[in-house]
Amino acid sequence: MNSEITVNVCLGTGGIAAGAEMVMEAFRQEFESAGVKNARVQEHCKLHKVGCRGFCARDVLVDVTKGENTWTYQYIQPEMVGRIVKDHVVGDKPIDEWLVGDDYHTFHDNQKKVVLADLGKIDPESIEEYLAVDGYKAAEKALTQMTPAEVVETMKKSGLRGRGGAGFPTGLKWSFCAANQADERYLICNADEGDPGAFMDRSVIEGNPHAVLEGMIIGAYAIGATHGYVYIRAEYPLAVNRLYIALDHAREKGFLGKGLFGTSFDFDIKVKLGAGAFVCGEETALIASIEGERGMPRAKPPFPANKGLWGKPTIINNVETLANIPPIINKGADWFASIGSEKSKGTKVIALTGKIRNTGLIEIPMGTPLKDIIFNIGGGIEGDRLFKAVQTGGPSGGCIPQQHIDLPVDYEGLKSVGSMMGSGGMVVLDETDCMVNISKFFLEFTQSESCGKCVPCRIGTKRLLEILTRITEGNGKKGDIELLQELAEDVRDSSLCGLGMSAPNPVLSTIKYFRHEYEAHINHKKCPAKVCNKLLTFFIREDMCVGCGMCAKACSVNAITGEKKKPHHIDSSICIKCGSCFDACKFSAVLKE
Repeated sequence: MNSEITVNVCLGTGGIAAGAEMVMEAFRQEFESAGVKNARVQEHCKLHKVGCRGFCARDVLVDVTKGENTWTYQYIQPEMVGRIVKDHVVGDKPIDEWLVGDDYHTFHDNQKKVVLADLGKIDPESIEEYLAVDGYKAAEKALTQMTPAEVVETMKKSGLRGRGGAGFPTGLKWSFCAANQADERYLICNADEGDPGAFMDRSVIEGNPHAVLEGMIIGAYAIGATHGYVYIRAEYPLAVNRLYIALDHAREKGFLGKGLFGTSFDFDIKVKLGAGAFVCGEETALIASIEGERGMPRAKPPFPANKGLWGKPTIINNVETLANIPPIINKGADWFASIGSEKSKGTKVIALTGKIRNTGLIEIPMGTPLKDIIFNIGGGIEGDRLFKAVQTGGPSGGCIPQQHIDLPVDYEGLKSVGSMMGSGGMVVLDETDCMVNISKFFLEFTQSESCGKCVPCRIGTKRLLEILTRITEGNGKKGDIELLQELAEDVRDSSLCGLGMSAPNPVLSTIKYFRHEYEAHINHKKCPAKVCNKLLTFFIREDMCVGCGMCAKACSVNAITGEKKKPHHIDSSICIKCGSCFDACKFSAVLKE
């Protein structure tokens, strides 16, 4: 062992959930043990924590880097660490059977990383490592070599649009705020990521918080703000902790506070912890929450850029938008504008989840076809089942069917088929998913998260959910589809804020593309995907039943009878169709139709 060796351990949320902290401790102990026998281990080995690596499905991920060569191990547990240190770190013999395969490289090679460029490479709790990758160079350049107007113009020329969902041009939004005469302006980072299955902003703050802070400094300079807030939900303890560490380090270096980079510009940032209300992702509700009021949206105009926090001009950008700003300043607007599609420039960070082999955090150029994301980066559908649809844009997004698999993923492309970009969540569905039930699932979320201020959202989403529940329980009736569609359009067109306006999207898109499934539920009292238990009949195949009795133990109404080691039977007159027997059977003897 003649050269420097670095061992990177993924300590993002996914890695920690898989046991990364125990893996890290095991490496520390093994290094100490090996160092007693071999001084070169202590002299040349560096144990290093990093943020999210992206391929969350393979955690715990560990890199062993020697010189220019890197080996990546997957699914690492503490008991495996000793062999890695002995055979590879000390013995220079990689353990082939534990290394990632070609699909890992395909996952990463088909991406274009701008926001995620340094995640998984630097220690998120070290400002020195951020400085080593040109951190805060963009802020220094903007404050010392550019006027605020030039920074705004750079953002306009880059084509950067807000990554929080609306897609409004960032530079134009900044120009509205900067043009307002005021004795104070505010800049807020919206880190209140609440979509089911979304973890983009959380991972960026956990893995590279200084990129967000640097983006805030540049944005504040451009609009003339001296105070900033990061609004982040308290349910993200790791992100919150690393954010506080980054703020302390930035202040120690003089990057926040008075006279930044030797100029007369002052700017500092406070953290506001949200209580997990989904509606507080809406900018006026977020502002109300910071002011100490209940998080409820208000009518616009006036827009926050004119009258926002404490009645002052305010800019609210989400985490991903702000993290894009330093590379734009460093590399230029033309560089950023060269990435992506005609009207959607740059890249998009996506949380790829659902019935797909390679779940995780990805970043793709705007305009990348859905097919490339699902079948190249994502590795295709889990279990070789058929792709059915993909739901984009969070709980208020639409479901895009297989026939649009070549659709470009950008603002215009998704909108054209009744969905939206949203913050970047993408849930892949397969042939075993019921689209009526999926629509009901997302309505349950948005209905429960409605703040209740406006009637269309408060009452309309409740009525939509009632109808969907009735259909999935076998009580649908003629005219329900038309009623759903009419009511969904009314809620969309008359709600006060974006939550209510977009909440009907799952209903409208599934009716548009999967109307036949609604008709099967209503007219034939059948669920084609065999998901809605109330529409199913459960029975036991005698030739497959071994008489273990697990199904009978799981049945809460004693509908299953049979002697030990002999086939059992389900009394359909007693069965409440809960599906517990189906879940309990380990021999696939319980069937449903």
